[in-house]
Amino acid sequence: MPKQKSQLIVSGTIVYGDDFEDRAGYAVIEGGKIKEIGEGGKIEADVTGIVIPSFVNAHTHIGDSAAKEPDFMPLDLLVGPGGFKHKILAETPHNELVSAMKDSIEDIFATGTGLFADFREGGILGIKALKEAFDSAKCREKVDIKIFGRPEAGTETDKLQITNYELRIFELVDGIGISSVADYPWEDVKRLAAEAAKRDGKMFALHAGERNAEDIKGAIELEPDFIVHLTKASQQDFEKMHDKNIAAVVCIRSNLMTGMGLPPLRQMLETGLTVGVGTDNVMLNSPDMFSEMEFISKIFRKLDERKVLKMCTLDSAKVLKEDKFVGSIEEGKTANLLVIDNDTSNMRGVRNSVRGVVRRATRNDIAAVIYEGGIKQVSGFRF
Repeated sequence: MPKQKSQLIVSGTIVYGDDFEDRAGYAVIEGGKIKEIGEGGKIEADVTGIVIPSFVNAHTHIGDSAAKEPDFMPLDLLVGPGGFKHKILAETPHNELVSAMKDSIEDIFATGTGLFADFREGGILGIKALKEAFDSAKCREKVDIKIFGRPEAGTETDKLQITNYELRIFELVDGIGISSVADYPWEDVKRLAAEAAKRDGKMFALHAGERNAEDIKGAIELEPDFIVHLTKASQQDFEKMHDKNIAAVVCIRSNLMTGMGLPPLRQMLETGLTVGVGTDNVMLNSPDMFSEMEFISKIFRKLDERKVLKMCTLDSAKVLKEDKFVGSIEEGKTANLLVIDNDTSNMRGVRNSVRGVVRRATRNDIAAVIYEGGIKQVSGFRF
């Protein structure tokens, strides 16, 4: 098959379709989309390796990039209202905060993520700082972001300031993302959820079941698009979430760092929940989905590696309502792809391509990052 000038062709092992079947073949990319996927045969390719969908990171907090590796402390003191994290956010100069977030965004791209969702604190000013960081990042045209904002908390109390000014937040975000319902007055949280539901295309999400199980019932009652953490959730909670079509996002490394325990991931999956993956707070973990994927695979050892990869790509895209466009390799989808070099010292000798990617691949094994059909990074960290 001769290559056309307007085409980009990748070949090798193609992790194809929603079932993540590994096929020996090629993918033809044209106009930013996957035009054709073929099997076998010799073909002139631009890059060769193990071809997977780009990662989708369903939950980050990159605002705390200026406060990496804090001392161990109780979760409430670390990230709760008025805690260490929020004091750092309030004290850090604007330019320093924006620069730190920019570095994290570039790291997100360099580790193979094509779309990430960020829960941004600080109200309208916090969202504008995140947008400034994104616009200044070298990779701003090579990665997508979904911003989940929240109204600014009060200075003297923990009450949300849901003024008409703060409701302008909906004009700036893809959705609302708040901490536990226990952190705010119930009526204010209900109002936010209701406002998100009636605004076209706006999502609503929140944390629950991380510190304890007391906030899970209220979180489910709000019928959000997804709930993050759920380390203390029960089978009954998952059944209610399934009935209400509420997805889940797990953040395994973050839960280990904060000592909150592991979420009952197998129960979530057996109940039929859509489960995405996030790296959570940058102050605790790098936003590297390779690391998150490896941890999940080795902690939950009986999970099929295809399912682990799917959670970090297609299922996370489903959580963010972007699975029609990204998250798997199929004809007609946007060509956001990651090509893994299977001839590096780390990957050479791997006998099962998907298992090798899930359990051992790192940023150093990236042969190419493809975003909307164009090669945006080749062999390492070049932007």
